[in-house]
Amino acid sequence: MIQRNHIAQFFNEINNKHCLVIGDVMIDAYQWGKVNRISPEAPVPVIELLKEEERLGGAANVALNLRSLGAKVSMASIIGNDHAGNTLRELLGQHQINHENVLSVDDRKTTIKTRVIGGSQHLLRIDHEDLNHINSNQETQLLESIKNYCESTPIDAVVFEDYDKGLFTPSLIKNLVAFFNDKDIKIAVDPKKNQFLDYQSIDLFKPNYKELIEGLKVDHIENDEALINLVKGFLTNQKHRNVLLTLSERGILSCTANEFFLIPAFKRDIADVSGAGDTVIAVATLGLASNLNHHEIALLSNLAGGIVCEKVGVVAIDPNTLEEEVEKVLSSTHEFSIV
Repeated sequence: MIQRNHIAQFFNEINNKHCLVIGDVMIDAYQWGKVNRISPEAPVPVIELLKEEERLGGAANVALNLRSLGAKVSMASIIGNDHAGNTLRELLGQHQINHENVLSVDDRKTTIKTRVIGGSQHLLRIDHEDLNHINSNQETQLLESIKNYCESTPIDAVVFEDYDKGLFTPSLIKNLVAFFNDKDIKIAVDPKKNQFLDYQSIDLFKPNYKELIEGLKVDHIENDEALINLVKGFLTNQKHRNVLLTLSERGILSCTANEFFLIPAFKRDIADVSGAGDTVIAVATLGLASNLNHHEIALLSNLAGGIVCEKVGVVAIDPNTLEEEVEKVLSSTHEFSIV
């Protein structure tokens, strides 16, 4: 179960952990402004632009969350040899995230997601991206780069952050998982539908409800019993050690071969759910690296995801805020349901 001394040790030792993030990186660009009128050219709002901002997004936001919590972080990915790629490297460097395994290639473009926000309302998003899979030469280059890095650098845990942008091929997943399992490095995965079933023998597999439905090609889940049976079968078939299923306002369902339990969501003033999944997987990965049990990982991850939903835009988690929230919960009479 949840033990205070484990949680205290987790926060005390974060600075000693080194996590590797492999995944689809991108820039989250923001155009902030205010709306005072509707355009005479079309029934759309006119934004008076006040501020523009570029932040780390996608897998890079997971790395940023890990770094914000205090861990050492290395990033591995493939990006375009373009201006956006240079900006991405600069942002990684500013946050002290190692990016020597972020490889630039000429035939891809770096993903940019531009969000237009009027006041506190998200009005529009513009995506600039390449969804084709990396080619075999790029796959080999990335695989060898990661292997060489891990042979010389101690890594406590690795997270695969899959945004279906073309980085993860079935063979890359298979080879990386085999390598990390052989090295006894803990693996966490934040999946999307296209490669959902290509992951096997994962320490912590974290889909949300929509990703589970799409990944398993299920039209509808009738009730909680059907959901549990579905996840049980999936966990067994894929040989995963823990499935951490996020259920939005219902909370997080943690599933292992021996137990299923629900950590309910806590009441929040939700401003924006963007990036909440990145925060959840970052905290869960650090929990793995710190050898927390499944109950402790689920609680910390659930609280962290809720905290960032109270902020507008994609933001990283603050460790002090998370620690305060955990203490409030542990000091309360809150009970967690065992399914």
